[in-house]
Amino acid sequence: MDSKDETNETTYLGFDFSTQQLKAAVLNNSLQILQETVVQFDSDLPEFRTTSGATVHKDGHTVTAPVLMWVKAVDILLDRLKIAGVDFSTVAALSGTAQQHGSVYWQKGAQQKLKSLQSSMFLHDQLRGAFSMSDAPIWRDSSTTKQCRELENAVGGPQKLAEITGSRAYERFTGSQIAKVYQTKEAVYKNTERISLISSFACSLFLGDYAPIDFADGSGMNLMDLHTKNWSPEIIKAVAPDLEAKLGSPVPSYTNLGPISKYYVDRFGFNPECSVIAFTGDNPASLIGMRLKKDDIAVSLGTSDTLFLSLTKPKVLLEGHILCNPVEKDAYMALLCFKNGSLTRERIRNSCAEDSWKLFNELLNSTPRGNFGNMGLYYDAQEIIPFVKGDYRFNKANVQISKFNGKEIEVRAVIEGQFIGKRAHAEDLGFSSNKDTRILATGGASNNPAILQVLADVFNSPVYTLEAANSAMLGSAYQAKHGMIHGDTSFAAMTEHLSPPILACEPSKDADEIYTPMVKRYRALIKSITNQR
Repeated sequence: MDSKDETNETTYLGFDFSTQQLKAAVLNNSLQILQETVVQFDSDLPEFRTTSGATVHKDGHTVTAPVLMWVKAVDILLDRLKIAGVDFSTVAALSGTAQQHGSVYWQKGAQQKLKSLQSSMFLHDQLRGAFSMSDAPIWRDSSTTKQCRELENAVGGPQKLAEITGSRAYERFTGSQIAKVYQTKEAVYKNTERISLISSFACSLFLGDYAPIDFADGSGMNLMDLHTKNWSPEIIKAVAPDLEAKLGSPVPSYTNLGPISKYYVDRFGFNPECSVIAFTGDNPASLIGMRLKKDDIAVSLGTSDTLFLSLTKPKVLLEGHILCNPVEKDAYMALLCFKNGSLTRERIRNSCAEDSWKLFNELLNSTPRGNFGNMGLYYDAQEIIPFVKGDYRFNKANVQISKFNGKEIEVRAVIEGQFIGKRAHAEDLGFSSNKDTRILATGGASNNPAILQVLADVFNSPVYTLEAANSAMLGSAYQAKHGMIHGDTSFAAMTEHLSPPILACEPSKDADEIYTPMVKRYRALIKSITNQR
């Protein structure tokens, strides 16, 4: 960090308030990582007694996290960066990202506390009494089914809610969470001066004032009208009184909100002109970090598989989510989450390939594309899209069978079935592959070339992998610079010098003629499965 090389003079700081940890990265002007550090909530802050960064309540559905834990993590993280030799005076701008759908409730008088922080004291000591609820509901919470139905009924049904907000009502979304607070803790609601998302709450800590909610994270609340980019009057009225005043007005995700709070200038040596750029949610930040372009599709292959893409004109359905794009004000991003990801792949690996990925890949590669007409759909946990559970195996005549004739058929069936489903649901949201389409693969299974080849074949598009992990954290640091130069330089121009994604595999020549009919077949099979239930 001592280098006074001209390109390293200016730095950018990105924060990632994820479920289990707080991470930060310092990037130079060329967007290369100079320093990064992490605070693990469970181990570094044991006094809050969280498990995986959360508290699961007795009913099994209510899941929260202590707000002060996040505040204290900021104290620790900034100290660690300072000890590591980070010169905060070089930071021109900072931004951040956070787990989506969590909400923080600021008590009356909290804004004044934010504006008058004393640099001689820790943040957590000064903000101890700043919240009307000490525990914040987070994305894992599923206790608001009643409020979800009420919200959908208030606007004319789930499809209507999806058309306005980009999603039908989901238990973890903020609209139903606020409705629950108002219905069950009215005094708490009335004592609340401001309601933040975790992203805008974290941003407020650095701004020294209430930070607005950004369009991208705000579109994951069931409250924002996707078309006007403002709170829907009809929905706001149905959730709770005086809600618009408690939420503030949303802003574009790259908005420069102003200079950093004097607290950080005096305590850590930040430049008083360091800009605070709006914070956003983790999925929009990942889209930024992956540098997703129009026609690209990102596939994260982890415990759950997530798929997202950048769209200009999305279709709105009951399945999946449409969010505002964090880089382009008038664009959108589509998000699909599939619960049955790596654990399902591992189950088939263990039963067919002796717990060995090497053997699994050999079996996968020994079968032809299309799997002799066999198709398998595997859902260990209750799936979100489609709403199905169990194993379903079909032979080439579309007759359901109890088992396949060979382990190699089972192995190919699980991989093909997962990716065919992803392509079908992506097409439902408006995706169609063309000569410019790239599949960007991340997550654990993106290290497996045999699995990636099937992905390339099913989507009939080349698959690329990204060198950098932590795409959300990187995205927040990129956004710090983007917010500073927005209007002068495009995001694409700002990042064009960075290493391009690495080509992993190209689709086979016969991929389209094999898999396009299988996608059609998948739709028919899912229809028959869901009609049986």
